[in-house]
Amino acid sequence: MPFMQEDREDPKLGLAAEMLRGRGTVYLKAWGTSMLPSVWPGDLLTIQSAVHDEIFPGDIVLVLRNNRFFVHRLVERRGSKDCASWITRGDAVPQNDPPAATCEMLGRVASIRRANHSFFPSRRLSPLQSAMAWMLSRWARCRNLTLRVHASCLCASTTRTGQFLRSVFRAVRGIPDISPSHTPHQ
Repeated sequence: MPFMQEDREDPKLGLAAEMLRGRGTVYLKAWGTSMLPSVWPGDLLTIQSAVHDEIFPGDIVLVLRNNRFFVHRLVERRGSKDCASWITRGDAVPQNDPPAATCEMLGRVASIRRANHSFFPSRRLSPLQSAMAWMLSRWARCRNLTLRVHASCLCASTTRTGQFLRSVFRAVRGIPDISPSHTPHQ
C-alpha cells in the first residue's frame, strides 16, 4: 500500500500569515531559486504587511497559495478595488503565476539581508540582471554553476572577515599595555 501524505497546514505558516494580516512584520529565509538574481537562497527577507493600495507592479511580494509561501515579483494588478487579482512571476521563471486573490496577497519584501549587509529591493531589474534571470530560467547547468559560485563567494567573504578579526585580536593581544596576561618586568 503506498504511503499517503496528509495535506496539513504548517502552524508556522499560519502564524506568519496571521501576523501579516494583522499589519505585522515577518522575517523569512529564502530557499528557492525562482527569484534569482534578485533573491538568493539563504537571503533573509523582511516582509511587511501591505494593503493593496501600497503594493505596486515591480514590488517583490509574498503570496500564500496552496499552503505554501511564494515570494515573486508583482507583474500587474487586475480588476477593481473590491475584486482585484494579482499577477506575479519569479524573475527566473519564464511564465506568470496563476492570478492570486486579494486574500492570498500577504505583504511586500521591505528589505533583503545578504551576508553582512542589508538593502532595499529594486522594483526594476537592470539589463544585466534581466539577462542573467533569462539565462538562469532556461539553463539548469548555468543556474547550478551560478549558485555554486555565489555560495563560494559568500563563504570566502565570511572567511576573510573572520581571518581579519582573528589577526586584529592577535595583534591587540601582543600589545603590552592592552594584553591582560602581560606582567611588566621590574
